[in-house]
Amino acid sequence: MTADRRTDGRAHRPSSHRRRPRLRGTRVLLTLLLSVFLLVGVCAASGIAWDPFAAGADATPAAAPGTAAPRPTGPAAAPAATPSARQGQDRGGDAAPPAPRGQADTGGARPAGALPFDLPDPAVLRSGDAGRKLVFAHYFTPYPLSLDNASADADYYTRNYLDPGGESGKHQRYGGLLRDRPLPVPPKDGDWEDANLRQEVRTARGAGIDGFSLDLLSLSGKNWERAGRLMSAAHSVDPAFKIMLMPDMTALDTDDPAVLAGAVATLAASPAAHRLGDGRLVLSPFKAEQKDPAWWTRVIDTLRTRHGIRTAFVPLFLDLDAHSEAFAPISYGFSEWGSRSYAGQDGATADVRRAHAVGRIWMQPVSVQDARPNQGIYDEAGNTATLRSTWTHAIDDGADWVQLTTWNDYSEGSQFAPSLHNGYAYLDLTSYYLTRFKTGRWPDVVRDTLYLTGRTQFADAGPTGAQSLVMSLRKGSAAARDTVEVLSFLTRPGTVRTAVGRTTGEYGAPAGVHSELLPLQPGTSSARLVRDGKATAEVELPYPVDRKVPVQDLQYYAATSGRAG
Repeated sequence: MTADRRTDGRAHRPSSHRRRPRLRGTRVLLTLLLSVFLLVGVCAASGIAWDPFAAGADATPAAAPGTAAPRPTGPAAAPAATPSARQGQDRGGDAAPPAPRGQADTGGARPAGALPFDLPDPAVLRSGDAGRKLVFAHYFTPYPLSLDNASADADYYTRNYLDPGGESGKHQRYGGLLRDRPLPVPPKDGDWEDANLRQEVRTARGAGIDGFSLDLLSLSGKNWERAGRLMSAAHSVDPAFKIMLMPDMTALDTDDPAVLAGAVATLAASPAAHRLGDGRLVLSPFKAEQKDPAWWTRVIDTLRTRHGIRTAFVPLFLDLDAHSEAFAPISYGFSEWGSRSYAGQDGATADVRRAHAVGRIWMQPVSVQDARPNQGIYDEAGNTATLRSTWTHAIDDGADWVQLTTWNDYSEGSQFAPSLHNGYAYLDLTSYYLTRFKTGRWPDVVRDTLYLTGRTQFADAGPTGAQSLVMSLRKGSAAARDTVEVLSFLTRPGTVRTAVGRTTGEYGAPAGVHSELLPLQPGTSSARLVRDGKATAEVELPYPVDRKVPVQDLQYYAATSGRAG
């Protein structure tokens, strides 16, 4: 899609997404018991010193290879309910979702050979120039690994968030809140919430991520409690894993700068709170323009005078063009939420240059995709095209920090975290680009690895169940497409043999990174690399594609040959 032109002649990108901080939802009951296999592995706290950003440290990158919903009514707000009376009953034509697959997430060390390259040790990624290029993942408190410590075949996610009839059918109009969920974890003894949060920290740390940007949705209640727990969990797992505070100004219900300053100071007391080398606390509010610079100046002054906290202010805008100039005098850096389609990245280069021109750092949004059933909108991600494009801009344009949007907002379908339908695929891919972003060189491909992505339905499929609100493309998105992508990381050229439904084929793939698109067909998809008559890597996307679907699901599912399951 050709970008709109501004009157000043510069390419105009779609404005950042108007995202909702509040939740809804449900989907079809998972009818098969999830298999739980525990991985052995422990990630101990590293104690590595945090090396913060030093102004003016820019890399000179090489070219990249390839190119408002309501608040939760479930456990995010209140104790979990007993199993739904609707469990096992007829759902008026809404069929069960694809059968679950893969291993449970334990947050342990990655299996040997999971990645196509050797991920540097945390000490390497956190020291020197690499340590100045920071990568945060946006953490959304309503969706932890588990909401009730129940078995995944009947927990709150399954009963109420994945089932269109869950929560007494209140979300049936849009087919339920979620189309995916965190990769299931087994019930735990003791303080299971703390154990699960520590596990998420280990998983993120194991991917090379420096910390979480913590979306502060409220100043009391379950989400606030979980925010405090996350701060403690992060420090207990790894004192070098940092939490950047991100008050969500679309959700917080206070207009008093002193109230927000007090809440920020409470969390800032944790040693996990992200600070610069000079001790300044980094404060990065979501939709900062909800309040004017004078209001934020009062917050910053109150933190300093009443709580003894000096602040480095990094506002995240939904409309950067309209507000960056006014905020510049009080800001250490800028960021925005960004577009979730590969066709919406034209303005990214100008954003970085604008920030650097006024001596501010730039935090680049990097995303996988976006599909929001309860808002009736989605972006065309183009399989992994959006992921690769946003990372490429962060690298080539000289961004200082990156924010992965998001770690776990399943109501937007934007998760990088290991999930039921994607496994570790998107997180593993991000580790590759993260390594280049931090170290300044592309890692060597040392293991043949295939990534397979595709939807379980055609973009124009109409739901046959009770769903009445369907998603349509957001303005500025690329056009919808029906494709399966094989993204190959090869040590040397080879032949990739594919099966998409009943259609088979093969092509020659070069060494390095290569994307091959195939037409989506009914049935399942698979790919295998054949070299010297032997298959050296194989991957299957077992979720079948059908032309008739009970609910609309426009997320791209993903699988990798690097992991079993």
